[in-house]
Amino acid sequence: METDAVDGGKKDQMRVRDLDGCGVEIGRVVQAALITIALAQSGLPADTVQLVPTTDRAALNTLLKLDQYIHCIIPRGGESLIRAVAECSKVPVIKHYKGVCHVFVDSDADLNMAEEIAMNAKVQRPAVCNAMETLLVDKSIAPHFLPAITQKLAEKSVELRADEATQTILKSKMNGQNLKLKSVTDQDFFTEYNDYILNVRVVDGLQQAIDHINHYGSAHSDSIVTGDAARARQFLAEVDSATVYWNASTRFTDGGEFGFGAEIGISTDKLHARGPMALEELTTYKYLLRGNGQIRN
Repeated sequence: METDAVDGGKKDQMRVRDLDGCGVEIGRVVQAALITIALAQSGLPADTVQLVPTTDRAALNTLLKLDQYIHCIIPRGGESLIRAVAECSKVPVIKHYKGVCHVFVDSDADLNMAEEIAMNAKVQRPAVCNAMETLLVDKSIAPHFLPAITQKLAEKSVELRADEATQTILKSKMNGQNLKLKSVTDQDFFTEYNDYILNVRVVDGLQQAIDHINHYGSAHSDSIVTGDAARARQFLAEVDSATVYWNASTRFTDGGEFGFGAEIGISTDKLHARGPMALEELTTYKYLLRGNGQIRN
């Protein structure tokens, strides 16, 4: 039997309050114990789920070398933890890196649809990995679309980090309005904010949008809004991300939304799992062959 080892970080500790208002710390130790009891009562091996009862990184370093016992590690936490695990592990690692997700509004987009998708992708839950971090707008529709979407984003107190073309349009079309507007830097385009902050760039057509996403993105989730099927197919084929959308929000990248049940994570790797992962991605296979004396010539 294979055992999945889960590293419960300090930030994973949970605080609940009882009826008297007293703070009660319930950590991963209690959660693991409850799972063990439930497994045993269900007639399943109680040690299927185990807890590493420490948050000391030294213990994690030891765990990463036990490839004779552990077959796969899926680190959940910040980017620094994931990179440290991937660099030090002798055990295969499935990485859930940051979500630098994009929405590209094409010249042939339904702009009302584009506004709804962009707002949903950014502000419905900005702190999750499938939220949009950069909005790309085709230059032909930017003078009309950018003021409209900026007004809606401003109502949600979203700070914009914009390129020069975007700033020129907004300052000319929305002069006097109190906008949260800053100049975008190259590093900003690589950044997962998990906050009410959005990069905005005007691009010269589909190919520049695709090139931007493949350079700055994290291979997580990206979307095109367009009524042109040929451009959509090119975007779907050439954007090198785990999940690519046509006329839909990036917020759908989720195991539950995909019908997978309980989600393990969203892999930004290409093998052996990619995109939303559930129980199937934790399984392997073997070949069983029956014969009656066959030999190979």
